[in-house]
Amino acid sequence: MKPDIHPQYRPVVFQDQSSGDNIIVGSTMQTSETITLDGVEYPLAKVELSSRSHPFFTGQMKIVDTAGRVERFERRYGARRKKAAAPEADES
Repeated sequence: MKPDIHPQYRPVVFQDQSSGDNIIVGSTMQTSETITLDGVEYPLAKVELSSRSHPFFTGQMKIVDTAGRVERFERRYGARRKKAAAPEADES
């Protein structure tokens, strides 16, 4: 193999932004931030979801909205859903 062409494989801390959990995993990911855990400094990669906070793995339904997607959806389609769900008045 050619020397110095492969990225460095090392432990990296992946920090779940939803739950605040830290997961140490071997990775080649390049990061600019670091974190100190148990007296050891690790590269830090921040993730929005991991297996510790994802609804599929936790069994808890949680809406994660980082860019206003839920509000935009409700503005576009919320009124239609409310009209369809409202019962029609009987004219008998």
